[in-house]
Amino acid sequence: MKTRRLVIKLAASISLSVLLVLPTQSFAAEKITVFAAASMKTALDAANVAYTAKSGNQVVVSYAASSALAKQVEAGAPADVFISADLDWMDYLTKKNLIKPDSRKNLLGNRIVLVAPKDKAKPVDIKAGFDLSALVGDGKLAMGAVDSVPAGKYGKAALEKLGAWSAVARKVAGAENVRAAVLLVSRGEAPYGIVYQTDAAADPGVSIVGTFPADSHPAIIYPVAQLTESKSAAATDYLKFLSSVEVSGFFTAQGFTILK
Repeated sequence: MKTRRLVIKLAASISLSVLLVLPTQSFAAEKITVFAAASMKTALDAANVAYTAKSGNQVVVSYAASSALAKQVEAGAPADVFISADLDWMDYLTKKNLIKPDSRKNLLGNRIVLVAPKDKAKPVDIKAGFDLSALVGDGKLAMGAVDSVPAGKYGKAALEKLGAWSAVARKVAGAENVRAAVLLVSRGEAPYGIVYQTDAAADPGVSIVGTFPADSHPAIIYPVAQLTESKSAAATDYLKFLSSVEVSGFFTAQGFTILK
């Protein structure tokens, strides 16, 4: 009888051990570190919640200007995926062999707009020769830094094409990223700002008063790629998810266009 009880206890102990071990082995989650353009925050945060619920993998995102993130990657910062707000900074990392070329894909498109504080918004006809300097007056024009931040570069290109840059250049308040530029307008610290339409949609304190013609600046393209030093086996699955129909709604709801 004692022997029978001992066998039963041993069997129960083994069964419990199996139950404790198997879920850990079957559902081992990975962490995926993503460096993404600041303008993606609202849409990408929502997409990542859906991805984690589906896969069990944790996505940790560092948002900043594409220029700053690319420089961090170059300096050796550990990350698995890079999403840039323009082609230039992805090309920069490509030339330095810091991305996996086969993983690179053009993911999203965007537009640049002129915004004003919500309570002071009046429509502006953005066309060749429009006097933005007069609109700004003694205030500042909020933009991403025009020498490095993609939104700032697109904005400067558009203003040059439309003949408005030289008059307004000295009034520009260059922000470290496009979200910071939106915030300057939302807080009333700048009467106008040039930002992505997706960032304008994310801040209830601003209104879009005009949209820049698509032919006034280079096409706005967000490429994505896995980084060369990435050791994450789940990164490939994550990239497929970002390009899936399943996730497209998170991006289009924010104003992005899906690139095929």
